[in-house]
Amino acid sequence: MTVEVSAYCSCPLCCGKSDGITKSGKHAQANHTIAVDPRVIPLGSAVYLEGLGTFIAEDVGGTIKGNKIDLFMNEHRQAIFFGVKRLKAHLLREMI
Repeated sequence: MTVEVSAYCSCPLCCGKSDGITKSGKHAQANHTIAVDPRVIPLGSAVYLEGLGTFIAEDVGGTIKGNKIDLFMNEHRQAIFFGVKRLKAHLLREMI
């Protein structure tokens, strides 16, 4: 599937909080955690984003609806600099 990919960090501007705890109860990690719409990609799923690598769906977001994915990054300026990209995503496995 083709998805719109953006980025976020654990700051109040991106999340409305700053504890870094995801919807799945884990600490968000750069190069690992993505936020998804769980109706499209179930939480816990491994997702390969072409050109970026494999990530785990551990979080959700208020604006992440449909074929949108938000990558977790350590710093706000990294997230802003990433911008928005359209990429191919491959669901590698669904976790229950």
